[in-house]
Amino acid sequence: MKDIFKFLMLVAALSMPVAAHAADNANKETKTEQAAPDVAKFDEQLAQAQKNMKKMQEQMDEIQKTQDPQARQKLLQDHWATMNNMMGMMHDMWGPGMMGCCGGGMMGGPMMGNMMNGHMMGWGNMSNYYSNLTPEQMKQRQYMMDQYMGMQQMMIDNMMMHQNWSNYPKQ
Repeated sequence: MKDIFKFLMLVAALSMPVAAHAADNANKETKTEQAAPDVAKFDEQLAQAQKNMKKMQEQMDEIQKTQDPQARQKLLQDHWATMNNMMGMMHDMWGPGMMGCCGGGMMGGPMMGNMMNGHMMGWGNMSNYYSNLTPEQMKQRQYMMDQYMGMQQMMIDNMMMHQNWSNYPKQ
């Protein structure tokens, strides 16, 4: 049950990477200039994250090949640590100023407060942000989002495989 809760929290965190401070944007409608996303830094972090994803896949390949239950458990622990490291990397990719909009990070800023008060994200919360982007900033955001979404899918796939092998008989 504890693993399922962790898994669901991880999926929730991965599925909502945008709009961390949508409430701030709604309150600051007079702000017309948006900070440009730092694409070079994003690409640097992306390269590191891709190395980490490759390591996770190699670990999963080893988990699938091993016949020794104790060795499998050790490999699963290593894979879990790598997944946690990857979560930190992905969070940093959306950190203050990185993507240009999501200043405070997902789980501690106004976005979480809005969710707790029953207000979910939607166009109403983000329309001011996107309306104020230049065409170049929109292209940068789209590029970064496209890269990030692929990583999210790979991360979810790894979580599902990890969960599957964690339930494998430990004889």
